[in-house]
Amino acid sequence: MATKMASDDFDEQFLTCPVCMLHFRDPKILPCLHTFCKECLQDWATKQQPLECPTCRTQVSLPDQGVDGLRTNFYVNNLLDFAAAKKGAEPGVPCQVCEGNVEGSKSWCADCATLLCESCTAVHRKLPCSKDHEVTPEETLKAEEAISNFHRKRHCDKHKKYELEFYCESCNALVCTACTVVDHRPGKDHNPVEIATVAQKRKRTLQELLQDIDPRLKEIQASVKKVERTMENLPPSKEAAINQAKAYFRKLANLLQKRENEILRQIDEQCRADSKALQTKREGIEFELTGLTSTQTFCQQAVEHGSDVHILEVGNQVKTRVETLLAKHLDLEPNWSEFQFVENTTLVDFEKGIEDMGGVKSNVDVSKCKVVVKPAVQGFVCFSELTTTNKEGRPSVTNSKAVTTKLKDPFENEVPTQLQMNRRGVWEISYVPKVTGIHRLEVKVNSQQVATSPFDVDVKESPVLTIGHKGSGKHVTPKVWLKRC
Repeated sequence: MATKMASDDFDEQFLTCPVCMLHFRDPKILPCLHTFCKECLQDWATKQQPLECPTCRTQVSLPDQGVDGLRTNFYVNNLLDFAAAKKGAEPGVPCQVCEGNVEGSKSWCADCATLLCESCTAVHRKLPCSKDHEVTPEETLKAEEAISNFHRKRHCDKHKKYELEFYCESCNALVCTACTVVDHRPGKDHNPVEIATVAQKRKRTLQELLQDIDPRLKEIQASVKKVERTMENLPPSKEAAINQAKAYFRKLANLLQKRENEILRQIDEQCRADSKALQTKREGIEFELTGLTSTQTFCQQAVEHGSDVHILEVGNQVKTRVETLLAKHLDLEPNWSEFQFVENTTLVDFEKGIEDMGGVKSNVDVSKCKVVVKPAVQGFVCFSELTTTNKEGRPSVTNSKAVTTKLKDPFENEVPTQLQMNRRGVWEISYVPKVTGIHRLEVKVNSQQVATSPFDVDVKESPVLTIGHKGSGKHVTPKVWLKRC
């Protein structure tokens, strides 16, 4: 990666904000380790609450200072400086001080962020105020390893003239020499240590985390491939089921044409539903893969190219992000089983029930199936509805032979039931109760009881609508009874 970044084909993706698609301006790091312009994040924060990362949609709790309180991505700033310096060192670019010496070699002052020609560089190094500045010559900028050593100097916010050289372990803060005398004097309350010492420890921690990322990354990548291979099996599975269904229904000629079309529709709908579910599964896994990959890249950049200050700035944040991703429970299995066409009825027996001819077999989870009992009235056609689902809770069609129902009245007499699938793919269980009281409806799928089966069906008395009242003469106002089915 370092070689790529230092090559002539400088990778713009590391310098471009994903929101405005321009070079970063004051880049800020979110807890998920994605970087955006400070101004872009401020605009984004005004449009939504709570704030979500524009890239991975992770919810972000901003510090009390808002976007201003987020960490600055100094690694990106270094890249921008390096890109500007390298471009400035090319022929045809004038010195930014004397505005001349277009063709001469140039140097870059990291303290002033200025491109200097040879003459201005010589003067720059002699001036008392700039003789200690870090000046990078042109030949160094062109070297492969230049970017690893190209760092913008960091100065103390309180003591502007001093660089950050220490890290107070008690306060978890970067401090300068003046700070160690004033606000962070060594003692029981403060423990300032040289940055390099702490940075090396932090870097080793990040390197260990990088080793933990690789196995999980490979696991997720393998899962993506597994889902893709499973998706490849959908079309041939669909084609095989369709061919079986067509061969079976051609023997039934015109009488079975309507049923054939219905089965083909079920197969197609099941395939689309499974395809959509697998697509969603793949996108979810790829989403986790993207998050882990981007975190790995950020962590790798910090370890390989980050300055000691940068390591200390973002080390804890990177550690938290990596540990969060590694601890996250992921379902990496496709969770799909092949469906096939099933012949339920022989040609000799087709007259016994057209609706029972053929069906689509899929992976139904009986424990997830649901039954809705609708209000029941004595003497009327009443309904209950069965929705067959798979283990993910998605509707999953099945054939009528797999579903059995039994209804008994309060006196243990069996009440005939009928099954029919409606246009919504839901099984309608119809029956006409002859007596009132609590009936018991037993529903089985694949010979297993549906959850909470048997169900109570409270059959009420037939409603009577009375119009008028008894008169004083011979004639009585008739009662109007609701007609039973």
